[in-house]
Amino acid sequence: MASTEQAMVCYRHPGRETLVSCSNCERPICTDCMVQTAVGIKCPECAGQPTGVARAARSAGRAVGEGAGARVTKALIAVNVGIFLLQYATGSGRPLESELFERGALYGPLVADGEWWRLVTAGFLHASVIHIAFNMLMLWWFGSALEGLLGRGRFLAVYGLGLLAGSAGALLVSPEAATVGASGAVFAVLGAGLVLERRGINVFGGAALTVVLLNVAITLFVPNISLGGHLGGLAGGVLVILALMHFSRSHPAYSKIDVTTVASLVAIGVGALLLSYLRVRGYA
Repeated sequence: MASTEQAMVCYRHPGRETLVSCSNCERPICTDCMVQTAVGIKCPECAGQPTGVARAARSAGRAVGEGAGARVTKALIAVNVGIFLLQYATGSGRPLESELFERGALYGPLVADGEWWRLVTAGFLHASVIHIAFNMLMLWWFGSALEGLLGRGRFLAVYGLGLLAGSAGALLVSPEAATVGASGAVFAVLGAGLVLERRGINVFGGAALTVVLLNVAITLFVPNISLGGHLGGLAGGVLVILALMHFSRSHPAYSKIDVTTVASLVAIGVGALLLSYLRVRGYA
């Protein structure tokens, strides 16, 4: 007697027939994409894994520019530390008295005068050894994990656009305060991780919400910390990762970078610049 059950094709490997579907989203998956969980067989996205097997992970990593050993995270840490050492040396041990600080710190009135580079350069300057040590430790802990999940290109988009969003937030809240630090970009990393974990993609060991709440509390109760910079970076990271996920449940490391994705990312950057412009010009 002939079977009436029709084979489906794996949503990640269209050339492979299968009779198995994800127990969560019900998409058909082949044997290479099956992830055994306590509640049944799931696809990689619903199981909180970038892939079901090492071969698929390496393939996706090459497609998005992923490098071994969190190369972008390490490079960002090296750049930040190198610039801080220059600050320390040229400021005779006082980073806030260095020429780099004077020319690169985020300061609304000078941005209004046309020094727009400060929106970026401020994210690579720091006020003290403790300041940079804390930021770089956070960047290493969480940036390396996110980079490993997303790959180099997508991670850099989160970091870079998060930095711009953090600068915009700092200007919105306190435009006449000199602001420096990578924390806006680091908060963008945390924001991206928070969205991923809320969608079931485990990137920070399930601790994203706790880490975000703890850092927001520190921001609120410890003096001389930019509330606007941190919240702006957090919002930027959330928006960027949603754009990479096509504002759906798709895994950002596998989602296609199409015209809509690029337009969304450009809109986030332009939006941050526009908010900064309106604030320093007195329109917001």
